[in-house]
Amino acid sequence: MLFRISSFLLFFTCSEIVAKPIDLFFGTSGRNSEGIYHATFNPENGKFTPAKLAAKIGSPGFLSMHPNGQILYSLGRWDGSAGTLGYRIGSKGELKEFTRMACPDGSGAHIAVHPSGGFLITAQYGGGSVAIFPLDKDGFLQKPTVIEHQGGSKVVERRQETPHPHWTGFSSDGKYALIPDLGLDQIVIYKVDPNKPSLSKHGVAQSVPGGGPRHMRFSVDEKFIYLLNELSLSVTTFAWDPSNGTAKRLSTTPAISEQVKAGESFNSAAEILVHPSGSFIYSSNRGHDTVSVYQANSETGKLKVVQVQPVRGAFPRNINLTPNADWLLAAGADSNTVAAHRVDPKTGKLPCQRGSVINVPSPICILFVE
Repeated sequence: MLFRISSFLLFFTCSEIVAKPIDLFFGTSGRNSEGIYHATFNPENGKFTPAKLAAKIGSPGFLSMHPNGQILYSLGRWDGSAGTLGYRIGSKGELKEFTRMACPDGSGAHIAVHPSGGFLITAQYGGGSVAIFPLDKDGFLQKPTVIEHQGGSKVVERRQETPHPHWTGFSSDGKYALIPDLGLDQIVIYKVDPNKPSLSKHGVAQSVPGGGPRHMRFSVDEKFIYLLNELSLSVTTFAWDPSNGTAKRLSTTPAISEQVKAGESFNSAAEILVHPSGSFIYSSNRGHDTVSVYQANSETGKLKVVQVQPVRGAFPRNINLTPNADWLLAAGADSNTVAAHRVDPKTGKLPCQRGSVINVPSPICILFVE
């Protein structure tokens, strides 16, 4: 009897864990949006609760969590200023703003909190800069320091005349900050001093000419960097050496064929993800409105496209995987939708279109909070 009760309790507990809805926040940017929205997602059936406004702010765009799991930071615009805001997360997904700080170089395109929780950085696409915002022990934003990028590859007219930092992130050990710059065709690598905090120029990783670096991800084992090129709709693989913070370019894989691109009036890559298994990569294609699925060679980092799947939405600015990677969510910025796609764990493909679609005004960022 004890065994039966224990087995029942174990089954019941596991079922509760599996079926528990996941909180998620949507960063938005558009005339129809009012700020940051909140919903929950059920990984058992792929269903959302309706999205509700959690915080009213102009163009919050991308979001990032503090390592303590209790504070959410966003970009934003207010009263003629632009910068960064911090919110405490309530038990029902409500956001209570407690800090904001303007950036002297304009609005940001991306944001990331350092693993130490001591500072965050933002990339200013229009300003051509990176801003470092110190955080005090309670998460309050301090006055930022701005680092200006210089130059421009000038390969693609009107897009690469000047620097355009587009993404911010860190190596897992927190020693390096990496900034893909669309205007430079480079990943700019900075050495991190978490105590000041400060960034010092360490080196660059050169992408393909005219590629237009947008976002990047490390492989699960951090042997490789997968860089998404917005302008050429391709992924460039780099070998990453964590001991000295250098990246060597290895190969480049087109996301969609030239024939497919020729059939669209507009083409642009937006987001890239790595499956937790390390075996699959995903990137979103605006214009074609699809997700490309790649198999990744764990020894060489070389990619092979195995599927190009419609996102059931328009202009997929962002995609994200649920924490257990059972589902891929795609944000259609122009369709005002977020659609759920089931992920096949063996192949990485998106075989079933049975997940639901939720209405969100101009979504451009999907952030899961566990």
